Amino acid sequence: MSTIMLDEEQQSRVIEMAWEDRTPFEAIEKLFGLPEKEVIKLMRKNLKHKTFKNWRARVSGRKTKHLSLRPEGVDRGYCPSQYKVKSANK
Repeated sequence: MSTIMLDEEQQSRVIEMAWEDRTPFEAIEKLFGLPEKEVIKLMRKNLKHKTFKNWRARVSGRKTKHLSLRPEGVDRGYCPSQYKVKSANK
């Protein structure tokens, strides 16, 4: 059991970040204090069994989920065009 207590909104955000391919586990730990093992426990607890298995298979060993595996110089968690400001004139 985790010693870190997260409210429902925080848990939802951790799950969202864990699903994102480009957000490293280290970013989740920095923001919420949950190391990778605790994120895995949280995901196991909150996802259906098959969904959890698919997520684990996808993120295991993925270079973008671990800062130490990323190429040198890549320090962002998202693509620069990912969060474009939407124009009000459209």
